Amino acid sequence: MFYLVKTPWWLKKWYPGLIWDIPPATDEKVLYLTFDDGPHPRATPFVLDTLRTYGAKATFFCIGKNVQEHPHLYRRILEEGHRTGNHTQHHVNGWKTRDKAYLDDVRQAARYIDSDLFRPPYGRISAFQASLLRKPPFEYKVIMWDVLSADFDRKLSPERCSRNVIRHAGPGSIVVWHDSEKAFPRLEAALPVVLGHFQERGYRFESLGSWGDVLPAGK
Repeated sequence: MFYLVKTPWWLKKWYPGLIWDIPPATDEKVLYLTFDDGPHPRATPFVLDTLRTYGAKATFFCIGKNVQEHPHLYRRILEEGHRTGNHTQHHVNGWKTRDKAYLDDVRQAARYIDSDLFRPPYGRISAFQASLLRKPPFEYKVIMWDVLSADFDRKLSPERCSRNVIRHAGPGSIVVWHDSEKAFPRLEAALPVVLGHFQERGYRFESLGSWGDVLPAGK
């Protein structure tokens, strides 16, 4: 399994219309934690409880079918002041899915997820698909990431996942976690370590709030 823990600068330049991080306008220390693939009956409540402990806000990129199965968890995410985003209905891979089928899957998820934020599963989306999603009638902001915790990788220890974030994240980083069955054994141990580490260093944790609040002009 190949992936990059830290998104290189050249990849961000290659896809300038996608959002990879939120460069700070001041010297404020802010991290944007994101959680993909939920809601999940075990992982999502753990994440919400842990975020509350640290006074942290986050953004949850939800799969439509999981929202259908666990609507109470989706409501809880919103009621506790976090944001949500569309992560397709069936977690489809844009590189392996015809454009029409991909967009139809996004539309289906939008019936259950009211948000202007979208993240492609696996980060795999064609430039054409991304372009269409950013235009009417969708008008999504396509959110990628700056740092992967890699909690989805069963070969890694929780310590390695927390180290991935601690070593590579900085002010304005968008960090990916997963509130999923697969990731939970690493997420459960690593997330509190990361929250504690950055909180001790003066960081706060915010959701990708109203668009004008999180992006500098011109993005």
